[in-house]
Amino acid sequence: MKKNVLVLAAAVCMAAALTACGSSKSATETTTAGAADTTAAAAEKTESTGGKIVMVTNAEFPPYEYHENDTIVGIDADIARAVAEQMGMELEIQDMAFDSLIPAIQSGKADFAAAGMTVNEDRLKNVDFTDTYAQAAQVIIVTKDSPIASPDDLTGKKIGVQTGTTGDIYADDVENAEVQRFNKGMEAVMALNQGKIDAVIIDREPAKVFVKENEGLKILDEAFTEEEYAIAVKKGNTELLDKMNAAIKELKESGELQKIVDKYITAE
Repeated sequence: MKKNVLVLAAAVCMAAALTACGSSKSATETTTAGAADTTAAAAEKTESTGGKIVMVTNAEFPPYEYHENDTIVGIDADIARAVAEQMGMELEIQDMAFDSLIPAIQSGKADFAAAGMTVNEDRLKNVDFTDTYAQAAQVIIVTKDSPIASPDDLTGKKIGVQTGTTGDIYADDVENAEVQRFNKGMEAVMALNQGKIDAVIIDREPAKVFVKENEGLKILDEAFTEEEYAIAVKKGNTELLDKMNAAIKELKESGELQKIVDKYITAE
């Protein structure tokens, strides 16, 4: 009898244990499902009501982006803030080397890049671009006593460029030229002043700033190339691209975009 009681007790304990295990599994599944529903709801709420959007740039490119005290300002920065406002989102701007911008977008560390970035075939292989928001040009900076008078005269010369820019890309097409790459445009200009290179290829607006700050330099009348700027987003992110294009269109039609440009670039 005692043996039967023990067997019965063991059976009861085993059943209780199995029931407990079953309850635990069910509770886990319910909790997991509930967490998933909560996460999905939170994501949906964030998407519909706004959130944070991260922009990367290279803040060494006045007047498009540069540091003013502890803030990154400039045409691109102001346009990005206006676009984020149109989208109902908070903007965070991160500063990094120009050639790190596209990898940051591709890896998901940033949502978009605005950095005086020219639309070209090579970049279109890696990112998508919004509608353009500015016309630009690559120009040539030389010393005032330089014999270089046109792009044709760059043959066989030492040319300074900022790494990863379109100036960097196009400089490789110059016959027999020695291209020297710098992390910042200002570093290339300093090398020109020191006689280490013969010319600098860089975007027109920052070129104006650099020449104004360096009395012995000038910009050649003939541009090296003509180009257009746009905002880069991760390839295939059509949702963000469409939202940004809608915001840019609104800024153009309202005249706000031109006001931003006029704030930094005085008509000649």
